[in-house]
Amino acid sequence: MFSIIQAAGWPIWPLIACSVLALALVIERFISLKVSKVAPPKLLDEVMAVTRNGVPGPDVVSQLEKSSALGEVLASGLRLLTNNPRCSDEELRAGMEGTGRLVAHRLERYLSALATIASAAPLMGLFGTVVGMIEIFGSQTPTGGNPAQLAHGISVALYNTAFGLIVAIPSLIFWRYFRARVDDYLLTLELAAEHLARHLISLRK
Repeated sequence: MFSIIQAAGWPIWPLIACSVLALALVIERFISLKVSKVAPPKLLDEVMAVTRNGVPGPDVVSQLEKSSALGEVLASGLRLLTNNPRCSDEELRAGMEGTGRLVAHRLERYLSALATIASAAPLMGLFGTVVGMIEIFGSQTPTGGNPAQLAHGISVALYNTAFGLIVAIPSLIFWRYFRARVDDYLLTLELAAEHLARHLISLRK
């Protein structure tokens, strides 16, 4: 592996840094976007059951808020009713929507960085290719050429091109995967919040 890095020359180091960063972002997103941390399947049903006879106490709401992203959105509606039982239906929905936007921003964290790596890696590989081509042309002289410099220039050009694609393709795949996963979560959170809002509104009538 070290011999490949040597053959690829100094332009390979930014690509290696991007590959390490992309791997760290992918691992972090896999951990953060677990179903149990974002939208546990039975949480809405549990909240509906608890609120059947009224808004639960502050301890229950705090526990719900800390349980998951969905719990945070649902707890915001319950806390709003606890602090202001006479709030309007629009205020209740607006409060939950505001919390939902904060949660959405947190779910989308680092996705733009992963997309940037997917876009920049091929360009960085192309830059390495240009550096290799410069070395190739620099090895040619009117009296002949330097075979060692020619071989090194070819290595720099090919290795950087290949490594740029190796970094970019998985980064793009994972970015699209996480983007779709976040979109699914956001739809789940939106529907659950609306369902709870209608339930809480019906309790007050």
